This record gives sequence, C-alpha cells and structure tokens, in this order.
Amino acid sequence: MNKFIFSALLLSALFSCNKEPGQGGTSSIEGKVYRVETNSLGDTLDQYYAPDYDVYIIYGDEDQTYDDDFSTSYDGSYRFTHLTPGTYTVFAYTRCDLCGGGDTAVSQTIEITEKESKIMLDDLVVFK
Repeated sequence: MNKFIFSALLLSALFSCNKEPGQGGTSSIEGKVYRVETNSLGDTLDQYYAPDYDVYIIYGDEDQTYDDDFSTSYDGSYRFTHLTPGTYTVFAYTRCDLCGGGDTAVSQTIEITEKESKIMLDDLVVFK
C-alpha cells in the first residue's frame, strides 16, 4: 500500500510541473506602440511612439479575454515579464472607421519555447 501512495504522489508531482502559459516564469515579451494620427480624409497629421497607451496580453490560446495589461512608457515601450513557456497574444486597440464599434484590435501572437527568453515584437501600429 505504501508503494502505491508513493507512486501516486510521485506521478502527481511530475504532472503538476507542467505550467500553463502565464505568470511565474523567467521570460519576457516587449515592444512599442506607434501611433498615427489622421484626419477624416485619412491624411496623416502626426506620428510618434505613443506614451500612456494600453497594451493587453492573453495567456494561452483557450480564450480571448485578456489576462494582464500595461500602460506604455514615455517612449511607447511596454514589457510583460515573468512569463512561462507557452503561447501569448499581445494587442492594442486601433481606430477602425469601417467597424461597427469604432475600434478593433491589432495583435501579434508568439510562442515562448524556452525559459529565460526575451521576445522583442514588431511595433504595434495604431491609428487615432
């Protein structure tokens, strides 16, 4: 009986080491938000790296609800840290004149495959 209990505990410990995507790791994802301001005709009025802009992250690919958010720094940069290996989607909202709600998400999906990874994403370009 003792061997059975020991085996069950050992198997439980082994399988519980597989973490889902999310917090608790040593990896990071970072990038910048680039904002393009246009008028109603579509002419570019200004463009710059956007300070204080909301960026969101989804852990895994099971749902579409964001798990964490970050407000960009003065230079438009953001960074999500302490991530475990897995799939992540990073997104920000951009104006969409043809969309019913007025905004849509611009996103990038990445896979962290190793611990201590530092992923640098392409700029998230948003229009306002």
